[in-house]
Amino acid sequence: MIQARHIRHTLHFRFPAGTSRGVLHQKDSWFIVLRDRNNPGRTGIGECSLIPGLSPDPADAVPAILEQVCSRLEQGLPVAAVPGRLEQVYAELEQGLAMEEHDLKEYPAIRFALETALTDLETGGSRILFPGAFTAGHKGIPINGLIWMGDKHTMLQQVGEKIDTGFRVLKMKVGAIGFSEELEIIRYIRNTFSPADLEIRIDANGAWEKEEATGKLKILSEFTIHSVEQPVKAGQWEAMAEICDTSPIPVALDEELIGISDPAQQHLLLEKTRPAYIILKPSLVGGIAASTTWISIAEKLGIGWWVTSALESNIGLNAIAQWTATLETKLPQGLGTGQLFTNNIPSPLEIREGQLFYNPDEKWDTSAIKTTS
Repeated sequence: MIQARHIRHTLHFRFPAGTSRGVLHQKDSWFIVLRDRNNPGRTGIGECSLIPGLSPDPADAVPAILEQVCSRLEQGLPVAAVPGRLEQVYAELEQGLAMEEHDLKEYPAIRFALETALTDLETGGSRILFPGAFTAGHKGIPINGLIWMGDKHTMLQQVGEKIDTGFRVLKMKVGAIGFSEELEIIRYIRNTFSPADLEIRIDANGAWEKEEATGKLKILSEFTIHSVEQPVKAGQWEAMAEICDTSPIPVALDEELIGISDPAQQHLLLEKTRPAYIILKPSLVGGIAASTTWISIAEKLGIGWWVTSALESNIGLNAIAQWTATLETKLPQGLGTGQLFTNNIPSPLEIREGQLFYNPDEKWDTSAIKTTS
């Protein structure tokens, strides 16, 4: 038998985080905490992280759904052999949820939180969900340095800081300031660092219209850009297919994947648009098992991929990173968000020379989550 609780935690950004959807100063996460009643010191923690304007989970409904999920778990729902019987666990949970649509696929962040909390509990409740060379501290994960939107001076300052700390892959968000100013920043980077020394990724977050995307991609191609994420808003499959086919820069789908949980539809999307890459955010696509399905489909179609965190605290980032480390991918991943918050959960995660490491000599401090009652 387990005790299940959910706890809200508001994360505060160290600086205004600019995106094409606005500037973030704080964001909410909810932690699902599962405790083994027969072994009270053993707890599994999962994070339900929401991004305003992007996460499908309706923020106003999340607390009530989490309350129902926790109540259902405490009624004695068997949770053994996760993740092997994960879909069965979801199905059994859904039978006891008072929702119009009894389908947790409509709540990808909750699914991710539940999946990782159950896995954490099953593997000992020590935050080691996927043990291996990464969690032993023997191997790091190459990651990109994220350049948030802001004025030109602020963005250039971020570029300098990332390069000084060892990053050799930069991901630059665009669409908030003028394109000419963004080009100046990119030109400065490329004039200072050759493509052999520094890789540049662009994230448009769907900020461009189809017609302007074509022209901007052509201009950007002069600077040897690795890829451009989501050049137009999601849901425009015909437009995206044309852009992917004609773009001089490889295109990566990001927001396009959100809300598509049926494997047949996933295959149809990727077959129709044929992007160079897809980007997996487990909190937004329904968890680790759901992300694995996307990867399987992409690989069958010859499409590359990488994994990105979605503004989780170190609880969610840790689960994503450990899983990613098992995939043996050589592409730099988007897992550098652990330093964004003033009140993050202290953890063994560290960034050194453009790589994410797990330092087993450091301890977790989950006191802010109050894992015991």
